[in-house]
Amino acid sequence: MNKTVLIIDDELDLRELLKLTLAKMDIDSTAVETVKEAKTALQEKTFDLCLTDMRLPDGNGLELVDYVQKNYPQLPIAVLTAYGNVDLAVDALKLGAFDFLSKPIELSRLRALITNALTLSPKSLSAESQTANSSQLLLGDSSLMKSIRQQIGKVARSQAPMFISGESGTGKELAARSIHGLSPRAAEPFVPVNCGAIPSNLMESEFFGHRKGSFTGAFEDKQGLFQAANGGTLFLDEVADLPLDMQVKLLRAIQEKRIRPVGSETEIDVDVRLISATHKNLQEAVNRGDFRSDLFYRLNVIDIHMPSLRQRPEDIQPLAEHILSGFNANNKPVSLSPGALNALLNYSFPGNVRELENILERACTLCDKNRIELEDLKLYPEGASSELPAEKTLRSSQSERAESRIPISSLDDHLEEIEKEILIETLEQARWNKTEAAKKLGISFRSIRYRLEKLGLNDE
Repeated sequence: MNKTVLIIDDELDLRELLKLTLAKMDIDSTAVETVKEAKTALQEKTFDLCLTDMRLPDGNGLELVDYVQKNYPQLPIAVLTAYGNVDLAVDALKLGAFDFLSKPIELSRLRALITNALTLSPKSLSAESQTANSSQLLLGDSSLMKSIRQQIGKVARSQAPMFISGESGTGKELAARSIHGLSPRAAEPFVPVNCGAIPSNLMESEFFGHRKGSFTGAFEDKQGLFQAANGGTLFLDEVADLPLDMQVKLLRAIQEKRIRPVGSETEIDVDVRLISATHKNLQEAVNRGDFRSDLFYRLNVIDIHMPSLRQRPEDIQPLAEHILSGFNANNKPVSLSPGALNALLNYSFPGNVRELENILERACTLCDKNRIELEDLKLYPEGASSELPAEKTLRSSQSERAESRIPISSLDDHLEEIEKEILIETLEQARWNKTEAAKKLGISFRSIRYRLEKLGLNDE
């Protein structure tokens, strides 16, 4: 049975173009001119996709998007907007539109949109299947996690850019992977990138690619991240670390759906869904002038906030059991003693799920007879010293060095020694997680990496 598309547009030429394109794709279509006619058609017949113009004689596309979302939530609807009128398109995406196309319509983009939309079958969009699929990555039976999975199931079918906020270690990338896995792009690439880990001078080349000879060291053509993710999802982790000049170029790529590789004279069409995330407060970055407000509003069309682990303590035990199931020693399951479990339930987990994984991995190494006891966790009660033995050893060794330090004749050498000690101490506290250490020090990931290289600490 052929798929059927409802076209709503008052321009005869555009209606005919859309009907002809759909016919060549072996897709049936029904064309109407007004919002009223569209509502009548929806009530009389079942459709697989709606394509609506933004301006209609008796209303607008936003009104129709809202109507479809309330009455036919499983039906994808895409809007056609005048060239450059991206703000209206963003409003439509926020209301629940699947995607948008700017006029004049490019047939290649139209066909790609239709193909993506028609992969959204009612079965794949059912609430039960959405929850089941997303729960494979995002574990937890707390009300907060159930709500997150429901949100993911609802927004996965949209092509709108998404922004995921939350503390480090809360599972922002897992949420992004869940969204991708439930979307019509699931069979295409999911490309994650840490924006803070790319040197500023290579950022444009990494994102958009380059042509051979475009700069020193460009010995061959290189495909950028946008091209690698074409047809799929590009996940921009720590997007707050993007420099301002790159923010401008990223904004244009989002708006135009085109990129220009470094050294190229022509632009390339790209079909990418953007999901961005950061542990920082992006609105505060906008207020400080560190992040462009126009880019923020483009990225933050749909937002999801990942709760911290201390906000959902009821999930600690099932998460711990799931993590331990992957640490089986000698083919025997590793278990938690009642004392160890109670300690975990009363711990604040500043590093969230990632810290829970690290604690359990260390405890599995230290425990005897595949049973983790309280002392194996290396946690400390409220009010006691929270330093790990390694941290205490480090402080002791630092004190010894301070007492026996040979006088330094150069102020630069003295400051370098202090900087080195501070970096080592912070990295030890963060268990050598450089992103977390940079957060503690209030510097960017690129900055801490540069300092580690300068001080020769990369391999320590």
